[in-house]
Amino acid sequence: MLTPAFAATASGRHGAPRPLGQAMLRGLRCRCPSCGEGRLFGRYLKPVASCSACGEDFTAQSADDFPPYIVILLLGHIIVPMGISIDTHFRPPLWMYAVFGTMLIVALVLLMLQPVKGGVIAYQWAHRMHGFADAAPPPA
Repeated sequence: MLTPAFAATASGRHGAPRPLGQAMLRGLRCRCPSCGEGRLFGRYLKPVASCSACGEDFTAQSADDFPPYIVILLLGHIIVPMGISIDTHFRPPLWMYAVFGTMLIVALVLLMLQPVKGGVIAYQWAHRMHGFADAAPPPA
C-alpha cells in the first residue's frame, strides 16, 4: 500500500486536496475556482492570465475542444426529445424548425459554452492538471 506522501509524489500531484464540487460550481459561474471572487474570463471565451483577487495563474489551462464537445452532447439530449415532442403534438411546418430551431440552438450554445469552459478549467485546477500543480513538492 502506498503512503499518502509517496502517492502524491508518484502521481505528480502535491499539496492539500482541492475541493472539486466547490471549484466546479465556481467555474460554472465563470469565477476563479480557487477563491470564487475574480472573473475567470476577460472576453467571451478567453480566460484571464491570472485571478485579479487571489493571483491564481490560468495560463496553463488547456480546455481545448472539450467544452464544445460537452455542449454538443448536452444540447443533443435536450433538442432531439424537444423536437420529437413538438412534432408529435403540433406538427409545425419544416420552415419553422429551420428558423426557430436554429435560433434556439445558437442561443443555447452561446449561453452554455462559457460556463461549461469555466467548469472544465475548474476541473483541471481541482485535479492539478495541465500546469495547475504546485511548483515544488512538499518536504519529506
